[in-house]
Amino acid sequence: MDTNTKAYLVGGPCDGSSQDAGDRALLEVEREGMIHRYIRTTKQHGDDGVVYNYDGMVAPDGGEPGVEDPAARVASPKADAEGHGGTH
Repeated sequence: MDTNTKAYLVGGPCDGSSQDAGDRALLEVEREGMIHRYIRTTKQHGDDGVVYNYDGMVAPDGGEPGVEDPAARVASPKADAEGHGGTH
């Protein structure tokens, strides 16, 4: 069943904004070359939406050298779908 949920974003660079989220539990927003992740909560926002909390930022290409092995990690479903990230 498709739903059209209005996501109200809390925290991070998109704090206070809203956008359509469909029925996704993970919402990824690309800004300034980085992917910012928001996670759906059970909290309602008024009559028309759901609160999504900021979960952090990831690089589209996955891990950074020196911190972790970039080739062993995919940063996000969005980055993976766009051809970024490491090998599985």
